[in-house]
Amino acid sequence: MGDALSQGYDRLRGYLIRRLGNAADAEDVLHGVILRAMEKAEALRDEGAVQGWLSRILASAIVDHHRRQALRRRNENDLLLQQGSSEPIGDESEAAACECVHLILPALNTEYAQVIRRIDLEAEDRVAAAAALGLTVNALTVRLHRARGQLRQQLLEMCRSCREDSFLHCGC
Repeated sequence: MGDALSQGYDRLRGYLIRRLGNAADAEDVLHGVILRAMEKAEALRDEGAVQGWLSRILASAIVDHHRRQALRRRNENDLLLQQGSSEPIGDESEAAACECVHLILPALNTEYAQVIRRIDLEAEDRVAAAAALGLTVNALTVRLHRARGQLRQQLLEMCRSCREDSFLHCGC
């Protein structure tokens, strides 16, 4: 697995720079991916599955990065508003989740609402959230996947402006 990481480092770094638009962010995410991969390496049973396994870790790391960035922007905007500034940081539509999500959360299964709130809305680290909920990270990931599916269905039924391709990015 170490060979796969060292051979693909430049390729992964280039991909992340294109995806994130910033070399510093790409380096941070890539180092996180490498660290996660090294920590979980003993769980990998099939050496032929390394590329797919690393791809899943990379995809998860990118999503986590975007969530952290959105949370940081929201926190900075809240601080600016408290200080009297009316100018938000960044593209407001990029960071704002569909307001319908907050209306639907109480209607979801309690465990699903809890995991969506922690991971997607508050950008809590998956390891910390899993520990707080008494779950393994894998169980949390499965629950999050199911919760998002349930939320997506509820959104599509309730909010006509949220098409599947614009999920969580509508203008309502």
